Amino acid sequence: MVCRYVLPATLLLGLAHATQALAESTDVSAMALSPTQIPAMDAVAAASHCQGGFLSSFAHQYALDTHPSADGTAAPARRAMDAPLSSPPFPGAEWQLGGVPAPIGVPDSNAQYPLELALSCTDVGQWMQRHRIEVFGWVTPSLNLSTSARSNYPLSYNTRPNRFELDQAVINITRVEDTVQTDHLDWGFNISNLYGYDYHYTMAKGVFSNQLLNHPAPGQPTNGKAYGDDPMLFYGDLYIPWVAQGMVVRIGRYLSIPDIEAQFSPQNYLMTHSILYTVDPYTQTGILTTTRLSKQWTVQFGVNASNDVAPWNHAARPSLQACVRWVSSSNNDMFYPCINNWNRSDYNYNNVQMYVATWGHRFNDRWHMLTEAYRMYGRQIPGYGPDGEPGVAGSSPYPGRAAEFGAVNYLNFAMDDRNLLSIRNEFYNDEKGQRTGYATRYSSHTIGLTHYLSQDIELQPELRYEHSYDANAYNRGRTNWQAVLLLDAIIHY
Repeated sequence: MVCRYVLPATLLLGLAHATQALAESTDVSAMALSPTQIPAMDAVAAASHCQGGFLSSFAHQYALDTHPSADGTAAPARRAMDAPLSSPPFPGAEWQLGGVPAPIGVPDSNAQYPLELALSCTDVGQWMQRHRIEVFGWVTPSLNLSTSARSNYPLSYNTRPNRFELDQAVINITRVEDTVQTDHLDWGFNISNLYGYDYHYTMAKGVFSNQLLNHPAPGQPTNGKAYGDDPMLFYGDLYIPWVAQGMVVRIGRYLSIPDIEAQFSPQNYLMTHSILYTVDPYTQTGILTTTRLSKQWTVQFGVNASNDVAPWNHAARPSLQACVRWVSSSNNDMFYPCINNWNRSDYNYNNVQMYVATWGHRFNDRWHMLTEAYRMYGRQIPGYGPDGEPGVAGSSPYPGRAAEFGAVNYLNFAMDDRNLLSIRNEFYNDEKGQRTGYATRYSSHTIGLTHYLSQDIELQPELRYEHSYDANAYNRGRTNWQAVLLLDAIIHY
């Protein structure tokens, strides 16, 4: 299944090596990226990047981005608190807030990558620029070496051990609403399509889910085709400036709003995901409102079709969401508790009740940490009632409740403008084994580096060790521990 992807992936990795060589020849080590935005091209580069046709402009931009000029433009206006973090090297500059492109009052901070810049040389691209429509994406190939031979699960997303994988090939088409201004309505939208192995985790039932649910694949860690396509996001936003200090109404399929981690590669501190994140909700489809009460307080309320289910699917269950986010006046602390999913229905395709909170603390400009904990459970889950075989998940002849608790901490250090060091430690208790397949407590410990070769290419080496305490939960039940060395490349286009 993977052989068909080896050639394009090899070309992509070759592009990364070529770009690194070019960067070294132009003394990139003496250059630093801007902390909150990508440097603008100088006048000569701006005049030359459209020469030679679309494909030539696209390829030339990778070379230009290895040695960008200093950015002399003023920072865009904002009516929010100053950005607490530097991005790069951190994956984002703002404290966590789901459900909006950025906290209300923060300007659009999407970088311009080679595809968008090459398109700007065309009539279509110039029309898109006039209407603030952006297009960009990335490809994420990866490699892992594991002590397990059969499966890396519950490590994610790289569950298949000792192999090269195409994790993600993503394209985004978006318009970001202007929430800095307060005198008129504005609108935005986002369409994001993901192809790759990671679709195993992002898929929602009722949205091309037959790829995963209707194609059994013996020997795979999950059923379904090894590689699939998921139209992960499709939503529209309406910004209403006159409600409190601004409200954004989102309608469509959007990312589940809590969590330190995210589905998309560039939005994460580390390459792999915590067990806590691996088994919680990924997307929801419905209506969500985000309202800024002040610079420090934001509230969110929503109605959706339950977790990872389309409203038109028979498994949909009307559910409520509610969150509040507080940021200290010093901007050094953030607290974000959420009821991520609540209803009175029994379990049906990931219909779990979830209560979660995240705390962030900034020590200084280089160091900060993020801690998340949740309680999650499902009602009347088949196989999880009384009289089951001890330690065997789903062995009861009766339905019952199954619950889990998890906590994870990230400690993040900006070594310089191009290098980020992250350390993640977590504890997870799958009380009846409903989420991971094993009724056991887990711990996992991960250290990883994010290195920016340029604004277009990131490398993420990582080392991870994990342990299960009450059952052999690794390598498909053969051992109680696992160590994995991994590397991925995020190649933006």
